Amino acid sequence: MTESKAMILGAAGKCLTAEELDLYRGERPWGFILFARNIGEPEQIRDLVASMRDAVGRQDAPVFIDQEGGRVQRLRPPLAPNYPTGAALGRIFAANPEAGLRAAWLMSRLHAFDLLNLGITADCLPVLDVPVPGSHDVIGDRAYGHDADTVARMGRAAADGLLAGGVLPVMKHIPGHGRAFADSHKELPRVDASIEELRNQDFRPFRMLNDLPMAMTAHVVYSALDPEYPATTSKHVISEIIRGEIGFDGLLMSDDVSMHALSGDFGDRVDAILAAGCDVVLHCNGVMDEMLAVAKRTPELSGKALERAEAALLGLIAGDSADEASIRAEFAEHCALVG
Repeated sequence: MTESKAMILGAAGKCLTAEELDLYRGERPWGFILFARNIGEPEQIRDLVASMRDAVGRQDAPVFIDQEGGRVQRLRPPLAPNYPTGAALGRIFAANPEAGLRAAWLMSRLHAFDLLNLGITADCLPVLDVPVPGSHDVIGDRAYGHDADTVARMGRAAADGLLAGGVLPVMKHIPGHGRAFADSHKELPRVDASIEELRNQDFRPFRMLNDLPMAMTAHVVYSALDPEYPATTSKHVISEIIRGEIGFDGLLMSDDVSMHALSGDFGDRVDAILAAGCDVVLHCNGVMDEMLAVAKRTPELSGKALERAEAALLGLIAGDSADEASIRAEFAEHCALVG
């Protein structure tokens, strides 16, 4: 792999500015992420993705997107259908587990068709958070259900569907955002559940899917684990829980470094994230001053983090021979089960 910095960056609009090109060429982010502001016509998206990869001189540079279904879906009609929520798929599972698992696989396989057509190679899915009554709806209907086994089984099917289509899954938000009573985009949530409760519910889906190539952290404080720092910047949570108890040894990326759950300036945030044990820093909003500050403090990928990044990219294999029209027709039949 050509030398890259341990960061994933966004862009401000539908094409790269001269300043963005200079930043990417000089600082060489490992990957990129797209949001709705970057999405226009198919050729525009392909050109944007190509220009990002050209800027860093790596045609395998991963390009990420949040394409879950429901309210978290960056590609909309006519680029992609409006897909159902994780909760809607969970209702299929509740009525017929085999049909629910198949629906989750089919939807992810369709995501892979949609994304690869545009040059996008990684989807921030599956959502493995398990909500509890009264928790903030920042997760809400994005979750497959309210019990760990349902979430784990549906998450596995969703991840397998992406991988079958040659798209990398990113499970989120490890070690679990479902108990949060606040939106980490706006403030720092604090979870006061016991370690036994966390083990029995929140950690379980991640433990069952700990072989996946990539995971995104939760900007959440777990008082039973580390009363001071959120998981993203907690050495204890990352080393003892995520790497240890959960057993995840894939590439660990932070959730967005610009979210208000984190404190300090951007340089301090980057230092804390990497010192805690995250492999890669994620910055999403495309604000140039923030990206410059992140890039200034982000080192090159090296050591174990580089090994994990290289291993993740090995999942970018050619998709299976599935027929898109047949997959769409079968998925429509499954969706009819919940109206």
